[in-house]
Amino acid sequence: MSELRWNPLLGTWTMVASNRKLRPNMPKDWCPFCPGEGKKVPSEFTVYAYDNDFPALTQHPEAPYWDGGFYKSAENYGKCEVILYSPRHNVKFYDLSVAHIVELLDLIADRCTALSADERIKYVYPFENKGEAVGVTMPHPHGQIYGYPFVPQKIETELRNCKEHYEKRKRCLLCQMNEEEKDSDKRIVAENDSFVAYIPFFTDYPYGVFIVAKRHLGMLSDCTAKEREDLARILKVVTQAFDELFKAPFPYMMVYHQMPVNSPEYAKAKDYYHFHIEFYPPFREANKIKYYASSEMGAWAAANTSAVEETAPVLRKLVDQILEKEDMNNE
Repeated sequence: MSELRWNPLLGTWTMVASNRKLRPNMPKDWCPFCPGEGKKVPSEFTVYAYDNDFPALTQHPEAPYWDGGFYKSAENYGKCEVILYSPRHNVKFYDLSVAHIVELLDLIADRCTALSADERIKYVYPFENKGEAVGVTMPHPHGQIYGYPFVPQKIETELRNCKEHYEKRKRCLLCQMNEEEKDSDKRIVAENDSFVAYIPFFTDYPYGVFIVAKRHLGMLSDCTAKEREDLARILKVVTQAFDELFKAPFPYMMVYHQMPVNSPEYAKAKDYYHFHIEFYPPFREANKIKYYASSEMGAWAAANTSAVEETAPVLRKLVDQILEKEDMNNE
């Protein structure tokens, strides 16, 4: 069964996708994401996108199960794609060259633009899950893109608050966040010409880094070539610092937040919304998970186990060491 079911308590859709139960764990003797191994994966590629074999949303939806009465459902129309980061099965993200990561960002931006051309898609959402702690079944480096037929609730909340801030103060909320974090300098993790990475004042994860564009722009596709190169560089150093933190592979969820598409109610979102990337890393200490338990899940009342003024300097020190070593190797 595959459909959308309306949640009247929260005012949003739940995706029902029974086919997701059929997703395999990583086979022991081969990887379907390696070159030429999967039925959709070519024998040679640098980065590659293809349709997910087990999509939560599809362009060929079934008829909804519920057809009236108190509850309502709808077709689970949309698109789910897999983004392969590299042909190398065991490569770490930060071991990819800057040029390679730029090619990856170009592919993601191009796929976002292509999905946006479908007027039934209202939000395009690139993301990456890394590590078993967040449920990854295929370790080959990859991400995904979902094209939703609705604007997801968390994005709706960000958009509403950004719009209210803009109407009251005549400025972008995320632009002001950048200024506040830079003025404080206590939570900055990394910075270059185009992007700044920090663990924001309010985040609910001890190492929940935000990477925010310095220029006010709404979409990844709005980035210039220089900005995409700078984004590649800051992603590279932040993800390496994560692994250095506990001297072990560091799991995370990484999500791209950008403007809705094909949504007249958000026609002016470019004035008040701002492209950024959010990380949700579950580790609070080495091999200790910060669970999203009853308060967080049941009440949306987040609790952070560490003040970010304690965790950000640790990560920043690692970033500085990585950049210093890089500079020495380039001399």
